[in-house]
Amino acid sequence: MQKNLEKIRTLFESLPYIRKFYNKTIVIKYGGHAMVEEGLKMSFARDMVLMKYVGINPVIVHGGGPQIGGLLARLGKESRFVKGIRVTDDETMDVVEMVLVGKINKEIVGLINHFGGRAVGLGGKDGGLIKAKSLKIKGEEMGFAGDVDSIDPSVIKTLEMNNFIPVIAPVGGGEGGHSYNINADTVAGKVASALKAEKLILLTDVAGVLDKNKKLLSSLSLSEARSLINKKIAVGGMIPKLQCCMEAVASGVTTAHIIDGRVEHAVMLEVFTDQGVGTAIGLKK
Repeated sequence: MQKNLEKIRTLFESLPYIRKFYNKTIVIKYGGHAMVEEGLKMSFARDMVLMKYVGINPVIVHGGGPQIGGLLARLGKESRFVKGIRVTDDETMDVVEMVLVGKINKEIVGLINHFGGRAVGLGGKDGGLIKAKSLKIKGEEMGFAGDVDSIDPSVIKTLEMNNFIPVIAPVGGGEGGHSYNINADTVAGKVASALKAEKLILLTDVAGVLDKNKKLLSSLSLSEARSLINKKIAVGGMIPKLQCCMEAVASGVTTAHIIDGRVEHAVMLEVFTDQGVGTAIGLKK
């Protein structure tokens, strides 16, 4: 009896958050350990199903860089990066599209559906969702590495209205129907902005944003986030993640979060508790 009462109390503790985020959209960039480790994969899929059943609209954008690199290596093709961006020639783009759209996307969709959800996989070309353009890096030929030119969220809204969970592969369509490989964080931020989402959540393999003493910062205003970059406290891969979050908040997303995807049920802890499991960006101080 006591265990059952504890379960009921937990449900009631979640009620304010369910009420706050009911019928709101939360865009989640899914990647890192959370997308590789079997237990975390299953808990993530269950979390998405539960969120949908309590009236929250999750929209998932997934990565897949390590899987792309692994297949390229097996094919005997070397991966080359410029400023962390994969140089993407024709052959590499074929592999990127095969891995992201044909394999990873369908695995995520299948797992969510296995746990009782109704997920639908999308590439950026579907419904004209992601219009892409070539990514320009001075002095470098990046091939079909792309950037987001525009987002048409119509297909996402249609799926949400019919109680489906959209799962998006970050491959956009450009001029002449060419496919472009786009950074998943960038796509997630642009999708969140286009939907005026309540939250943008980036799953990472770190605890969140750290201060100069390597302590976790639970929340940041936009000016504080900008200062961390300017003072070179935030470095490496954290810089584009912070920039992505700052741009999303400036474009109408209520808050953005960089959270530790290595923690089981990380998204649920971020959405349904005050403490969360990472850093919230955009909170006014």
